Amino acid sequence: MVNLDLSFWAGKKVLITGHTGFKGSWLTIWLKNLNAKVYGYSLEEEEDLNLFNSFPKTFVSEDINHYVGDIRDKSYLDKVINKVKPDIIFHLAAQALVKRGYKEPLLTWETNVMGSLNLLNSIQEINHTCSVVMVTTDKVYKNNEWIFGYRENDQLGGYDPYSASKAALELAVSSWRNSFCNSSRNNNIKIATARAGNVIGGGDWAPNRLIPDTIRSITNKKDLIIRNPYSTRPWQHVLEPLWGYMLLAKALYENGNDYCESFNFGPQIQSNRTVKEVTEKIFKIWPGKYNFDNKANEDHEAEKLYLQIDKAFQKLNWCPKINFENSIEKTIFWYKDFYEGKSALECCLRDINFYQELI
Repeated sequence: MVNLDLSFWAGKKVLITGHTGFKGSWLTIWLKNLNAKVYGYSLEEEEDLNLFNSFPKTFVSEDINHYVGDIRDKSYLDKVINKVKPDIIFHLAAQALVKRGYKEPLLTWETNVMGSLNLLNSIQEINHTCSVVMVTTDKVYKNNEWIFGYRENDQLGGYDPYSASKAALELAVSSWRNSFCNSSRNNNIKIATARAGNVIGGGDWAPNRLIPDTIRSITNKKDLIIRNPYSTRPWQHVLEPLWGYMLLAKALYENGNDYCESFNFGPQIQSNRTVKEVTEKIFKIWPGKYNFDNKANEDHEAEKLYLQIDKAFQKLNWCPKINFENSIEKTIFWYKDFYEGKSALECCLRDINFYQELI
């Protein structure tokens, strides 16, 4: 069982790949707020409106060490790893959109598999304890469209390029860990993978995601077009899996060999709701309208998806703290406050402080 002491993070050198993305931005703020020495390695965000670019310029220039680079650029990644010499790595850099995976499959595979292997290769020569959390997805499982939650030892699969590339990463990490992270090679490096649900929270403006699409429809006064209205997803506030990643990283750092495996960080079973239910809950808080578009559903996406989280509770003392209703409310009030003039950083820190009271 893992000690929940937040003071662990003070002074730790933490490298976050993909720190300019949605989850990466939240994790960067949280760890910086805990006095970690945060280093980020990421591409610049493609969207004009995104969470990381909404932070004050001083946050980027003074509070974190910000490296702009492609995870596929092995040479530059090697230089950054050698310079930083991180204690802990959170690997979030990815092509993370299912729809984009259909349009750019090679980019998706190159980024999610080969880019991740570049990172593992770059840390091969680290001669001090380094814990590595490789973030994949709830979509790594062979989806049987059943009502049961998937456990960590269920069969991997992946219908679409995004899901399959993340499942392939799980296999690659397992192979790499067995081959190169052992007593005969380099026992300093402790690696685990983390699988979360559909994360929501303020500051996500990515295309083809339900919450950002809904917020755009409201602020632009247009009807929301929904694809797959009756598909269920394990909806959870972004801080929930991030806390799981942090607990896992701490466990790896302190008791590595007992935690070098895969962990699910999904929501409560009651949070497994349909797209339609989520939309209607949002519009009760911030009114809007929606329509169904069957033509928008040309690419295959899973209908049912749910994660079992017993292992994370038993081994890490992790469990969800925010129910479905509160997750939606926290998310929508973040956006409302932002569009009414509050700073993104202020909104994030408020929610982080709230969450820390729960743990």
